[in-house]
Formats: sequence, C-alpha cells, structure tokens
Amino acid sequence: MAEITAAMVKELREKTGAGMMDCKKALVAKEGDLSAAVDYLREKGLAAAAKKSGRIAAEGVVESYIHMGGRIGVLVEVNCETDFVAKTDEFHELAKDIAMHIAASRPEYVSREEIPGDVLEHERSIYRTIAENEGKPEHIIDKIVEGRVDRFAKEICLLDQPFVKDPDITVEELLTAKVAKIGEKISIRRFVRYERGEGLEKRDDDFAAEVQAQMGQ
Repeated sequence: MAEITAAMVKELREKTGAGMMDCKKALVAKEGDLSAAVDYLREKGLAAAAKKSGRIAAEGVVESYIHMGGRIGVLVEVNCETDFVAKTDEFHELAKDIAMHIAASRPEYVSREEIPGDVLEHERSIYRTIAENEGKPEHIIDKIVEGRVDRFAKEICLLDQPFVKDPDITVEELLTAKVAKIGEKISIRRFVRYERGEGLEKRDDDFAAEVQAQMGQ
C-alpha cells in the first residue's frame, strides 16, 4: 500500500474540507487513491458536512460544568448557525458533553492552529535531543521528531482528543457527525478550565476516570 503522507492528507482536506483524521482514514481505506478517498468521504457524509464549514456560526450557547464539590469548573462556547438549533435539547446535550470532556481530559487548545509556534519549536528541540540521546540514525531523526510532535499536539488539542464517552472517535469526529445530522455548522470557539488549587496541590490521578464514570450514568 502507498505511504500516506502529510501532503496527501492536506490535499484531500483542501478538496473536501473534511477533518484531518477523516482524510487520513479515507486515504488508508482507499490505499492512497485521492479520487477514491474523495468519494469515500462523500459516501460517509463527511465531505457534505465539511461544506458547511464556510458558513457563519454566530449562535449557540456558553455551557458550564462544575464537578461535584466545586473542584473543577469549565466554561465552553459552542456555536451553531441558528437560534432554533441552539435551543434544542440535542445541542445543549452536546455542549454539556464537551464541557465534561474538557474537565476530564484537560486540553490546552481547541485546535492545532492555536498552538503557538514557539511551543512547537520547544517540543521539537526536546524530542530531537531525546532522539539523539537514544542513538537514532541521523537520517530518520526528523521523521521521529515530527511523529512525536504530532502525538504531543493530539494530546493537548481538544478536537484531536478521543471523546471520553466514546474513545473510538475524536471530538472533531463527534462534531462532524452532529453537523451531518443537524445540518448546520457547529464549532467550538473557546473554553476555559479551572481546577481548585491548581499548581498548589497534586492532581488526583483518578479524576478523569471519575468524570467518565459520571458521564456514563
């Protein structure tokens, strides 16, 4: 099977507007055939959903989530196109799920585009030093470094994180499915997460599991 490169994923994303992970999955499924991957995304309804990405999503809600005892607090702004959709139970449930996900998974940014360049360069420098200390061949160090930076970005970006209620999909894939179902552009504009005593006391390692258990109730 042909190697799926970042350039191929980027080209497919530009053609369809679909999410990066959806584009990569489509290319893998179609063994690198770009045209077949476009059709694959259309058949899945993902390209159609992505076409809505150019619309303006100015309505929506600012949803909150306070963990029991007031230990964790989250505010997240989730936008849609119309006030009608913003008032539906399904949209409010989505916003609440996203707020709870943020509480459990501790993202730092909504998307990769928000990560400052100096942060990425700092991580690249660290990963390069690690690879050199591991004795990796010079000709593959760049590839190793970029792979580790990619994993780092996935861990701290909300849209790339596995959704806590269904780890088989990312938060971005959750939004894409909702867009296809509701028929409107949906976007997460911003969020803020507070943790009582953050920086002053050790975080409870069981917190994420506790929130996930609550979400499953």
